[in-house]
Amino acid sequence: MSGGGGGGGQTVGMSDQEAAMVKAMQGAMESCPFKTVISGGMGFALGGAFGLFMSSMSYDTPLSASGQQLANLPLREQLRRGFKDMGSRSFSSAKNFGLVGAIFAGTECCIEGYRAKNDLTNGIAAGCITGGVLGAKAGPQAAAIGCVGFAAFSAAIDSYMRMD
Repeated sequence: MSGGGGGGGQTVGMSDQEAAMVKAMQGAMESCPFKTVISGGMGFALGGAFGLFMSSMSYDTPLSASGQQLANLPLREQLRRGFKDMGSRSFSSAKNFGLVGAIFAGTECCIEGYRAKNDLTNGIAAGCITGGVLGAKAGPQAAAIGCVGFAAFSAAIDSYMRMD
């Protein structure tokens, strides 16, 4: 056990094989594909929870036409339809949040690797690209608005997180 496998003192007391494994795992966790997958997965989970909450809050009142139809159904059918709607809305939000998280994290990581800097510009550029990509289906004006909106949001969040 030599423990001289590098890692800035984090591998003290480890064999060379263990130190190499730690170094490989750290390298994988810092890679852009890993960050993209993790961000997409976490966005998917957060979006699912958010969608579930939001769909549970949007109920039909008995005063509306669809609410009257739903109120006339047996309780079991009301619950079945409600849970089905909650599931589909939750999955839709999960997909959207996951996509946003993956695009943003992957783009920011690639920009950071290209520029070899970790600063506010990376997040702003990644936000612009993410907003532009998400708005591109609706046309160039929507892509430009998405770019500006995501960049501004990213700048606000990043500058807040970097405050000392």
